[in-house]
Amino acid sequence: MQCEKKIVLLSHRVMAMKFKKEYKVRSIAGENVVIMQGKLGSDVTRVVALNDTSLLLWNELQGEDFDLSRVVALLLENYNIDEATATKDAEAWIAKLKECGLVIDEE
Repeated sequence: MQCEKKIVLLSHRVMAMKFKKEYKVRSIAGENVVIMQGKLGSDVTRVVALNDTSLLLWNELQGEDFDLSRVVALLLENYNIDEATATKDAEAWIAKLKECGLVIDEE
């Protein structure tokens, strides 16, 4: 997934989040993207590209509350990686989602 800002790692506290309903994945020219329409006259439209892993996680988690442990579990189920790697990757992925404004925190 591509976005311009730096990745900020999350603390290990449990925080549920959910994808914002207004964003959907589209396939454009063979790429899986989320189009983030800018506000009329004040912002530009952003396109966030999803790699295969991001797309898998997006599809698995769509419509549900999820947290770091759920993302780690999905990575462990689908890839031959250790828990430390899955946790590091899940933290980076969630940080990128938050940075790009694709999720909301659920309380």
